[in-house]
Amino acid sequence: AARRAREINSYFNQLGEGLGTMVPPQVSSTSRKPLSISFEEIAADKILSVPLSVYEELEAELDEELLDA
Repeated sequence: AARRAREINSYFNQLGEGLGTMVPPQVSSTSRKPLSISFEEIAADKILSVPLSVYEELEAELDEELLDA
């Protein structure tokens, strides 16, 4: 939930800067706090848990692709 809250916060901070790369909130919410929104996403089964090792592997692959481009 905390990681997703940071992603939501980054999404809101990048609005208005052109094309975004962050995934927007997946639920309609009246809450303004990223952590509350992330808990609502989890409760609505919109977010899947990914083991940290898999997440780190995907992130490393993306970094490699960006460096090669």
